[in-house]
Amino acid sequence: MAAPIEDYAMLGNCRTAALVSKEGAIDWLCFPRFDAPACFASLLGTPENGHWKIYPRDKVHAVTRQYVDGTMILETTFITDEGEAKIIDFMPSTFTHSSVARIVVGLKGKVTFGMDLVMRMDYGRTVPWVEQHDLSTHTAVAGPDMLVLHCRVPVNAKAQHSTARFSVSAGESTSFTLSYQLSHEPVSEAFDVQAALAKTEYFWREFSDRCPDMGPWTNLVKRSLVTLKALTYLPTGGIVAAATTSLPERIGGERNWDYRYCWLRDATMTLMAFMNLGYFDEARAWRDWLTRSVAGNPDQMQIMYGLGGERLLTESELPWLTGYEGSAPVRIGNAAATQYQLDVYGEVADAMEQAIKGHLPSHPRIEAIAVVIVPFLEKAWRQPDEGIWEIRAEKRHFTHSKVMAWVAFDRIAVVASGMNNGQDFSERCRRVADEIKEEVCREAFDPELNSFVQYYGSDCLDASLLHIPLTGFLPPDDPRVIGTVKAIEQRLMRNGLLLRYETEHGVDGLSAGEGAFLACSFWLADVYVLQEREDDAHALFDLLASLCNDVGLLAEQYDPEQRRMLGNFPQAFSHVGIINTALNIHRAKAPAQDRASV
Repeated sequence: MAAPIEDYAMLGNCRTAALVSKEGAIDWLCFPRFDAPACFASLLGTPENGHWKIYPRDKVHAVTRQYVDGTMILETTFITDEGEAKIIDFMPSTFTHSSVARIVVGLKGKVTFGMDLVMRMDYGRTVPWVEQHDLSTHTAVAGPDMLVLHCRVPVNAKAQHSTARFSVSAGESTSFTLSYQLSHEPVSEAFDVQAALAKTEYFWREFSDRCPDMGPWTNLVKRSLVTLKALTYLPTGGIVAAATTSLPERIGGERNWDYRYCWLRDATMTLMAFMNLGYFDEARAWRDWLTRSVAGNPDQMQIMYGLGGERLLTESELPWLTGYEGSAPVRIGNAAATQYQLDVYGEVADAMEQAIKGHLPSHPRIEAIAVVIVPFLEKAWRQPDEGIWEIRAEKRHFTHSKVMAWVAFDRIAVVASGMNNGQDFSERCRRVADEIKEEVCREAFDPELNSFVQYYGSDCLDASLLHIPLTGFLPPDDPRVIGTVKAIEQRLMRNGLLLRYETEHGVDGLSAGEGAFLACSFWLADVYVLQEREDDAHALFDLLASLCNDVGLLAEQYDPEQRRMLGNFPQAFSHVGIINTALNIHRAKAPAQDRASV
């Protein structure tokens, strides 16, 4: 069975990622990019669906691990009766192809290790043809794909597993590399692992050393920044929501989705995180990915795209995988890409306005996109949609969607005011924004609850209502905002963390129950900052920071009862939350205040 989600660390090379457990098992790996079929899929099935485990043969008394500071190089140390040894795991960041390197280093005594390598293509379904070419080179071929293993220890074939047994004494080391290539190409030669390690450390340190001082949260912010970089597909600048698919939002439940794509609603917060830390090249790459992906008719704008801006993300199920801890179905692709979600237009407009405020170099398509969005959105904002949470049920007039439609017109009005002869266009946008605000305040506020509600006519709450003050729709000290925050605290908070909404009401068409959605709690902390509730903001942020695992990573959700992570991992939006909330608390002029005062 797979390890607890929090027991995994991520390896990455800005093209794809792997998850390795405390036991030294790589249980998830997609080659050559994030959304490719996994060759190690035991995370969602069994070891027969593919994994790569290197582990001490003797009883292990203690395991500690850490990333080399500011990098994605993982060091896992094992203490056994025989001695002490560590595994250095990394993905070389300077190659055009994808590889995983594992160096086993003896520290004390003599430690005997075993290796179990189970190579499977197509998410654990296809058994490749494995051949030995010489004493140190082995290949696994299935159709167009080839894996190449280089190592200097004898490898044996047994029951479609590749196994080995070896020992390292203090001062000794042995290396293993696994690389992906197309099967019709000549077999790749072994590379210098120590040279690759040095270059990879330089790559990450050159990036992370530019992180500014964030007081007591510097290390936490730096780790989140490195994680965001690792979740970036370097060739295009797109940032995946997570490295995995189908890790459940409730153990044994059906809320299992593929997050290896790029969501537009992450755009504004991600831009702010990069720009406020001084990472303008990364912010520009993300902005440019955004403008390429949304190009086209505004009525065809999607909520998410592939790494290169691909639109066809057809959802299907993989019945041969049992799911993480029996949480089925396992899904690849995401049908939510075809949903109508009004909020994405606000996210795009807000991101573009933030890019202008952040003094990113201008993009010729920004003004053009703003101009074509407005005529479409003038009619579209009145329609119901599936909303921020991508419900699979009846469309509703979701309050958050309407607020973000207001954001679209509000931000485009600002952009238009700086355009040549744009004053009339700006005033046109401002009139629609005022109309939306009037309707939302009339239809979405419940005087009896003294709170805004999830959708028109309901008495349900939703953490996305926190965007009312965060976007500047209403001031944070407005009595209706204060009442909404209080209602959210009373009804959506569990053990100090926020649920997204009350799933038992069935609005999403799925079975009830899930963990606390961590991004929502970061939003609440940001609202506390806006409301000058500094102690509450610090307390909530400290609680959220304490949920990071031993190497500083967060999943999408957290179960406060079972005290375990849930959902896809690591989650980009959770780490964006760490960065932005730390900035809001640490800096006298909080970025949230700047955004809300647009």
